[in-house]
Amino acid sequence: MTYVIHGATGAQGAPVVSALAAAGKPVTAITRNEHAVVNGARVVAAAYSSATDLTDAYRGAAGVFVHLPVTSEADRQIFADNILTAVREARPARVVFSTSGLPTDPAIGGAAATLAAGLADSGVSHAVIAPELYLENLLMPYVIDSVRERGVLPYAIRADFPVSWASHLDIADVAVALFERTDVTGVVAVGQYPAVTGPDLAEAFGAALGRDVVFEPITPEEMRVSIAPLIGEGAAADVAGAYQAMSTMPGRSIAPEASAQKLLGVTPRTTSQWLADVGL
Repeated sequence: MTYVIHGATGAQGAPVVSALAAAGKPVTAITRNEHAVVNGARVVAAAYSSATDLTDAYRGAAGVFVHLPVTSEADRQIFADNILTAVREARPARVVFSTSGLPTDPAIGGAAATLAAGLADSGVSHAVIAPELYLENLLMPYVIDSVRERGVLPYAIRADFPVSWASHLDIADVAVALFERTDVTGVVAVGQYPAVTGPDLAEAFGAALGRDVVFEPITPEEMRVSIAPLIGEGAAADVAGAYQAMSTMPGRSIAPEASAQKLLGVTPRTTSQWLADVGL
C-alpha cells in the first residue's frame, strides 16, 4: 500500500515525499505533469478538477496527504468537493489534510471548512494539520531581497502581532507522524509556541546573516502588489483580504493543548533552526 501525496513537486508536498521516502515508505506523487520526475516516488498524473482521477489515485492507498492550492476560492471549493467524492468512493486507509492556514470554522465557511467537515463525516480515518503562517512566506522575493539589500524585513502584520510560525518541513514531520499515529484524529495545530513577533523574526534573520535587520510592517495592499506577479492577481487579492481581516485580530497563536508538541511529541523548528535548514 502506497502513500499518495498531492503537490509532490511543490512547497508542501515535496518535503512529505522526501520524509516518507527516507523512512522507506512507498510513495505515489500526484502531479499535473505525467512526465515529472520525483525522487523516491512513483508519479501519477491526476487533477484536483477530476473526481475520477482522484478516486483512481486514492484507491488502495495507505494514506493520502492533501492540501488546497493557491487559487481562487471558487476553484478551491470545486477541488474540495472532488477530494471528498474520491475519499468516500476509494476509502483510503488514512487522510491527512493540511489547511495551509485557511479557516476550518463552519461559521466562517470556505473550501477548507468544507473539506475538514466532509472528512469528519466520511468515516475514513483522518487528521487535519492546522498551521498559522508559513516561514517560507519570508523567502518571497519582496521580503528576502529587502532583508539582504536594506536590512529590513517587510511583512503585512503589526510589529506586536504574535504568530506561531511553522515551516513546510514541520508540516512534513507532522504528516509522517500522523500516518503512523492513527489514534490521533481531528485538528493538530502546528507552529512555534510561544508565538513570536515580527521583530523576533528580524532578530533571527540578523543573527543568521550577521547583520542588523529590523522589522517593517506593510499594508495588505502593499503585499498584494508585491505578490501578484508571482501568484496572479486573483490569488493575490484573496491573500491581501485575509491579511486585512487578520489586522483586527490580537495574534495567531496555536492552542498548546491541540499542538503537535503535545499530541505527537513533534516540536516545530524555531526561526533560527529553520533558517539553518534552508541555508541562510
